[in-house]
Amino acid sequence: MPAPAGCAPTVKNGQAHSTICSTLTEPEIASYAENAIRWAGKRVGLKEYRFRCLAFVEDTYEQSNGVEIFGGSTAKESADEYEAEKHKGFPEPGAFVFYDSSGTLDDEYKDWGHVGLHVGKGAVIHAWNRIRCDDYLELQSLLPAPGWTPPQYIGWVPVERILRGCRKR
Repeated sequence: MPAPAGCAPTVKNGQAHSTICSTLTEPEIASYAENAIRWAGKRVGLKEYRFRCLAFVEDTYEQSNGVEIFGGSTAKESADEYEAEKHKGFPEPGAFVFYDSSGTLDDEYKDWGHVGLHVGKGAVIHAWNRIRCDDYLELQSLLPAPGWTPPQYIGWVPVERILRGCRKR
């Protein structure tokens, strides 16, 4: 199967091993988002991503589209890297929606953040105690784990930015 338009092969030791998505068309971006939303929707209720929100939203794109995307190592780092605070209004379908959320993990207290995938009409699918769907603003009223702060909305990231620099597998 050929790589989507805008993807160029990368070469390692003289052999092409993957492609880097440099510029995707609007229809391709919309298709990637639709695939991610469909993939996420099939997992609502499952516990396989319990408390691993960033892994879940990254997998919505990676698993459903055969790409690798690049963000931070925590939801908060990704929010900062993607500049989520620049987009405060209503998110577009397929957008990553970010929140501040602090707590202790591996004996370290910090703002680890939280993230979900906007699936349309204000609904966000995200990994909490299970994969669930909540209104993107009402998500802030979820009961956090003991010792954690409730999520506080930061903003969202356009699909085009999420896919910038993605690598086709």
